[in-house]
Amino acid sequence: MTITPATLTPEQPAPLPARDAARSLLIVDDDIAFRTRLARAMEKRGFEVVTADGLATGIDLARRVAPAFAVLDLRLGDGNGLDIVPVLHEARPDSRVIMLTGYGNIATAVAAVKAGAVDYLAKPTDADQIEAALLNPGEKLPPPPENPMSADRVRWEHIQRVFEQCDRNVSETARRLKMHRRTLQRILNKHAPRG
Repeated sequence: MTITPATLTPEQPAPLPARDAARSLLIVDDDIAFRTRLARAMEKRGFEVVTADGLATGIDLARRVAPAFAVLDLRLGDGNGLDIVPVLHEARPDSRVIMLTGYGNIATAVAAVKAGAVDYLAKPTDADQIEAALLNPGEKLPPPPENPMSADRVRWEHIQRVFEQCDRNVSETARRLKMHRRTLQRILNKHAPRG
């Protein structure tokens, strides 16, 4: 049974999932089609799912349900999914959190892990990958990716990270990367390389 925000009222505390609180899962994503498909797929895998479409509702459900697992979208219409992670760990310290995003880069992956997420997956991803990440005990490295990032993509990610760390200042970023300013501007104006 999926509990949606519409089924909860502010006066009524959310019930813990009836069958197995150890398999409770919070999904927070503002893409309704993806959220619905993922919720159904995870229910078929034995998870008790609650869903939210944004930061405020996600924080509320994190406090009220204290799920064992959570799958959070990084960019939400009303904020950043990373802001839900400390609330989850306050409500349930052993909660395992996976961050999802369609805007994956190394800097946000590092931020997600520092905030307490156990893994970070780029969209598109499927329920099998999400379940494997949620249930991975963390004792060993996950298997290598089928399609690892290309060297061009890794370079682009590094440049983007330094650019963000320099508060998006092109001149300062170029100086730190020992790169000509115009070359850096051309790179920044291009889309990320595939793979």
